[in-house]
Amino acid sequence: MPKFVFLLTDLALYAQFAVLVLYVRHAWRTPLLRQTWRYVSQDAAALCAGLVLALFFLVALLDSVHFRPLLPSTPTAPAIAYSTRTLSLLDVLLEGPREAREKTYSVPLATHQFSKETLLREGVSVRDFPRLQFGGRHLSDPQTQWSADVRQRSLRGLAAGALVALSAALLAAALAIVGQARRYKSTWARAGAVLWHAGLAPPVRALLCTLLALSLVIAWVAALWPYYHVMGTDQTGNDVLFLALKSIRTAVVIGSLATLSTIPLAVVFGVSAGYFKGWVDDAIQYFYTVLSSIPSVLLISAFVLMVQVFIDKNPQSFETGLERGDVRLFLLAAILGVTGWASLARLLRAETLKLGALEYVQAARAFGVSNLGIMRRHLLPNLMHVIVIVAVLDFSSLVLYEAVLSYVGVGVDPNTNSFGIMINAARNEMSRDPVVWWSLTTAFSLMLALVLSMTMFAGAVREAFDPRARAFRVRPVRPYAEPANSPGATP
Repeated sequence: MPKFVFLLTDLALYAQFAVLVLYVRHAWRTPLLRQTWRYVSQDAAALCAGLVLALFFLVALLDSVHFRPLLPSTPTAPAIAYSTRTLSLLDVLLEGPREAREKTYSVPLATHQFSKETLLREGVSVRDFPRLQFGGRHLSDPQTQWSADVRQRSLRGLAAGALVALSAALLAAALAIVGQARRYKSTWARAGAVLWHAGLAPPVRALLCTLLALSLVIAWVAALWPYYHVMGTDQTGNDVLFLALKSIRTAVVIGSLATLSTIPLAVVFGVSAGYFKGWVDDAIQYFYTVLSSIPSVLLISAFVLMVQVFIDKNPQSFETGLERGDVRLFLLAAILGVTGWASLARLLRAETLKLGALEYVQAARAFGVSNLGIMRRHLLPNLMHVIVIVAVLDFSSLVLYEAVLSYVGVGVDPNTNSFGIMINAARNEMSRDPVVWWSLTTAFSLMLALVLSMTMFAGAVREAFDPRARAFRVRPVRPYAEPANSPGATP
């Protein structure tokens, strides 16, 4: 039985997942919230982005279950002992790429090293590209077998991905037939005929197309990854795609924890300024105006350096390097939240000023309801749409902010995998001749997919929770109609 290790960021992600489950349960039981999120589900771009985000969050969750493996007992050491190395479920699932370390750079799907070395062949020293230790080691003659092997494995992977997507499409069609038949009290055959003529709804079609693309890519990678480095290796010989997948957790932790750290301060200061007005409003405005006038990079850098000094002076507080890097990651997310609440506080102050002038708030004040009761019952429920919109929108900017901070050297710990560190390392690689392009391309592609998906999903959430934005775009609902040649169809 392994020994489970609970890092600070692990516990924070578990808590967020529990809160998300509770919110989904609450939204399902609340008709207004259920209708609002149903409007989000009718957006094809939001559905596709949500599928991609679910995949990213699944990877982050798998990488957040840490444990120390149990060492095998020996006659000389029969006692229970655990490894000093902390692994995650993602490390176990990707054990092959994790352990397949080469000497240095290699291009994607390569069988030989990227740079030449002095090799001894038949007693003669020659300069040539040495064979990789793991990439393509199953090939006896890479020059003649490589292209056919890659082609065959790629076709098998693409066929498996297409089969998975086809199964999902058939399952979606079956669920649509059952739902249509139950909703309109029709037979399955008649509902199937209607679906055959009308087709699936546009959001469902877009979702299936996205699922097809993801299935093809994942199946292709799964077919080739056990035998090749799909996206090459870095300077130290580590698999680039594996490092990029490990960086997803850092991006999710930064985006989610920093956003949640922003909300409490913004709500307290923004609502207090808008409700109490007077000297309270003036003091809070002066405070966040001064905070906003300081360059954010300098302010965050100062906090990060203070944290690093504390970590360096207290090495006995951390058993492993992983815990040391995790503490810095957690504190960096908290620092980003503490220094970034001013914009949300401004929005909440303005909205509170507007809500405080409405009749029901004035009536509650006249009936003697306490200030805290008015804020809790009348103001906060009507401010939740602003909080949700800003929180989802800020996630993307915080992920990009982490990349910028790591690029300038004040981000996460250097031993922690992140997109910013990969991009920073690629800065020197792009100046080589020939150019080492695959590290930057992999990190940039995954970060772009994460940020773009969250941005598209945030746009749909903003439109659904903001009635003024939703008024400009009304989606027509397709009416139920019997096919002309079906039995029982109305002439």
